[in-house]
Amino acid sequence: MSLYSFGLEPLSCHAWNKDRTQIAVSPNNNVAIIYEKKGKEWVKIHELTEHSGRITGIDWAPESNRIVTCASDRNAYVWTLKDDVWKPTLVLVRINRAASCVKWSPQENKFALGSGARIISVCYFEKENDWWLSKHIKKSVRSTVLSLDWHPNNILLAAGSADFNCRVFSAYIKDIEDKPGPTAWGAKMPFGEVLLEHKDCGGWAHSVSFSPSGDQLAWVAHNSSIAVADATQGKEVTQLTTGHLPLLSVLYVSPTEIVAAGHDCCPYQFSYKGPGSLEFVKKLDIPKQTSKTSMSAMQHFRNLDKKATEEDSNELDTLHQNSITQLCVVSGERDKVEKYSSVGLDGAMVIWDFQH
Repeated sequence: MSLYSFGLEPLSCHAWNKDRTQIAVSPNNNVAIIYEKKGKEWVKIHELTEHSGRITGIDWAPESNRIVTCASDRNAYVWTLKDDVWKPTLVLVRINRAASCVKWSPQENKFALGSGARIISVCYFEKENDWWLSKHIKKSVRSTVLSLDWHPNNILLAAGSADFNCRVFSAYIKDIEDKPGPTAWGAKMPFGEVLLEHKDCGGWAHSVSFSPSGDQLAWVAHNSSIAVADATQGKEVTQLTTGHLPLLSVLYVSPTEIVAAGHDCCPYQFSYKGPGSLEFVKKLDIPKQTSKTSMSAMQHFRNLDKKATEEDSNELDTLHQNSITQLCVVSGERDKVEKYSSVGLDGAMVIWDFQH
């Protein structure tokens, strides 16, 4: 595993390019910065400056090499690289509240954008007018959409929101794609159809992730719980309430293994084997051994007085020194992820190895 710090600003989101030589991060402001790996260093090569509000989501499409960004200024831009300059195209998302998250579909012919307007905009490119259009999913969403994930079939879309609900919608757009075949989640898929609505997640649903096959959906909520809905078992939901601080991001790394991270500043591994068997496996951050230094008696009692502790350090024994905001796959296939990355409020990005 390797840690790299991009400065003191919190990192709200990040995305990788296809060969993982470049990373786009947003340091919690209205600029997205692209860094390139040169030797052991990350060098800043581009700044994407078009937004006027804080950037809340970045996603990088590997095959078409397009970046989509969304921000609290209620806009989304699709960026394309021409003559070594990233050119933005405004997307007609038609929202009146801040955008909160954005995600390219697996085939990269559309992307989904969640917002505080209680709407999911599914955006696609219309060749005749040469612009990005959007269709809205409004059904039953009662609050801000906090997270999105696409099913591998490019049609189904999972959304976690601040109304304590987790849902799966159909995002089938008949203008640009063929009629979808049936899935374990359901067979009828007109645009906006609700295929799963789990009403009580116990808190805001911070992050959602489909399994590699797309038959299971995992989510984490603000009541420190992680849950999995299994479409092959009649959409049965298995929930596990952990003893950790709330988790903010969840990622399937194999058909059964899940990694989640959040306010505890380190990733945890969970395993889902079937309905009723969702288990905590282990903490994935091995704390580094700190060597005890000799301390004068005066310093010892001063620490007891000031901090109610004998230790002289205020560092956490985890790699990240603050909450982890997002996890991303770095290498390996969807069903056998070898490396994944995390960014946090401490301005650091860590690449972790996953042992299967």
